[in-house]
Order: sequence, then C-alpha cells, then structure tokens
Amino acid sequence: MTTPALRPLIGVSANAMEATQRRHLVHATGERNIHSLLRMVDCIPVLLPPMGAAIDVAELVSRMDGFVLTGGRANVEPHHYDGSAFPADEFIDPGRDALVLPLVRACIAARVPVFGICRGIQEINVALGGSLHYRIHLLSDKNDHRRPQRDDVSQEEVFRLNHQVKFTVGGLFQSLTGQDEMMVNSLHGQGVDRLGKGLVVEAVSPDGVIEGLRYNDDKQFVVGVQWHAEWQPEKHALSSALYNAFGDAARARAARRVAGLVAA
Repeated sequence: MTTPALRPLIGVSANAMEATQRRHLVHATGERNIHSLLRMVDCIPVLLPPMGAAIDVAELVSRMDGFVLTGGRANVEPHHYDGSAFPADEFIDPGRDALVLPLVRACIAARVPVFGICRGIQEINVALGGSLHYRIHLLSDKNDHRRPQRDDVSQEEVFRLNHQVKFTVGGLFQSLTGQDEMMVNSLHGQGVDRLGKGLVVEAVSPDGVIEGLRYNDDKQFVVGVQWHAEWQPEKHALSSALYNAFGDAARARAARRVAGLVAA
C-alpha cells in the first residue's frame, strides 16, 4: 500500500484590521489567499496573527514547511529601511512588520520556502536590507500601478491583467514558463526600490518597477511577486508554476521535518 504524501503545514500571514461592525481589531486575510493555496498546494494552511515579538519566530519556523506572505492594506513602515516618515493618516500594521521581517530572515537561514505576494515581495526586500518607493505613481518616470480608483469597480476589473512584465534571461520565471514576458494584474502603491542583499530580479515592468525577485540560492525557494498571484492562478501560467514550485519545496521540507532531519 502506497503511503500518501505528507501535506505540508503552510503559515499564511494575516493582517490587523478594524472590524466594520464592532469597531475592534481582528486578524484576517482575504479568503482568496487561502482558497488559492488549497487549490494549488495540497497543504494545511495556518493563519499567522500579526503579533510581532509575542510569537517565537525560531520555534514557528522549525514547525512549519513554508510561508505565504499575503498582500494587505498597510504598508511596511519606513523606519525599517531608513525611509521618510509616513503621513499621519497612513494605515500601518506594526505587529505584522515585527513578525514577518525577522520571519523572512529565519526562513532563509533554515531553508524554509517563502512565497511573497504584493506586500509580501516588499517584506522580503526590506527584511534583507532593501528599501521601498512610497508612492510609485508620484515618480515622474513611473506609471500608476494602483487598483482602479473608483468605488463601483468589480473584482474582475480590479484583478484584470494590466501590464506586461519582462523576465530576466536565464532566470527562474523564464525557466518555469518557457516565455520571455507575461501580462500581470497591478494593485500596489509601493514598490521595491533598492534591492535587498542576496536578492536577484526576476521580472520588471515596462517602466522599470521590479515585479519579481528571488533569493539567489537554487537550493531554496524564496520568491516574491508584486502582482496578486492568488487571483485565479490556474489561469495564469507563471502564477500557477510558482505555486507548484512552492508546493514542491514545502513537501520536501515536510518530509525532512518528519524524518527528523530538521532542527526543532
């Protein structure tokens, strides 16, 4: 009798947000982040509360097989990369910053797979010493990468394919798809500026915004994309391939962990 493959435990970053009805904070993420993960990776997802130092990162990493860093309303605070202070009305999530930034570094040290999406690519970059553009649409040589600025917009329009990204020749994205470029959606205000240590660019938009990156070590999967790969990944060749590659890496990690080859 064949033993079924072990389903990996995948940590999914949550955001602190105010509950509309009761006016108190909740920890949550968009359900599409979980649904797409369940469809694309046969795993057990575990939602991670943005509680900063209240969670022991080393212990968390030792017990998990991979992490998906989701998007979110809040931006990474600029004091993490010596940027200019945010305006007073900027929405922030210091608990998530305090958890995820050291988490990224711990995952790289322990070779635990990480897939960063939208805010997630920015967290990977900042965690490794990189910086961010605060508002890309205010830069003279950049386009507006934000979602449609209307209230009456459908989900399909919000997540529609918006612009091309060009893949690095000989890079992972080109290898996974056999293509040189691809259309992606676009819903972000911030973006990668100075690249973090050990990271390499995998995809760039026509106006020069970094849309994909990875940690430069072929023995581990640490990848970030600026678009929302969780939106209908089955219909997008690269998003689908990245979920598959992440799932393969997470299952390999799970097998090592169960075999006692991972330090507890």
